[in-house]
Amino acid sequence: MTLRTLDIHCIHFFKRFANPFSRVAFFVIFFWFGILKVFDLSPASPLVKALFETTMPFMPFSTFMALFGLFECMIGVLFIIPRLERVVLPLLLVHMITTGLPLILLPQVTWSGFLIPTLEGQYIIKNLALIAAAMGVMAHLHPIHAYHFLKK
Repeated sequence: MTLRTLDIHCIHFFKRFANPFSRVAFFVIFFWFGILKVFDLSPASPLVKALFETTMPFMPFSTFMALFGLFECMIGVLFIIPRLERVVLPLLLVHMITTGLPLILLPQVTWSGFLIPTLEGQYIIKNLALIAAAMGVMAHLHPIHAYHFLKK
């Protein structure tokens, strides 16, 4: 087997499995992290509580945390259900924006110096990789045809 042949086999393997693997990874990450929040076991609770107190002090934190955890679980489940990608994308966008807010609203928690993130800041910044993976999943969608909506 030549290096070129091996390269071609690897590329075909990645093309075949990248999208399903990304979907499963989204499910694992969002469902797992979400269920931890639902059962008040999340190590992110102090960061979420600090942001909550800054932005939404109108409901009990425990209620918010459970709802936020269920929201994350829903994102995870929607990623593995075929044809619901267009539903989950706006939810993921809302999630990425809200989870990125501590970088701006809580700099004392997320930055230890100029461009030096704390562990919490790194946890948030890694969401760029999730955004890139979501873009990869969405890049495999087929365009919506207008006539599908006009049939009914």
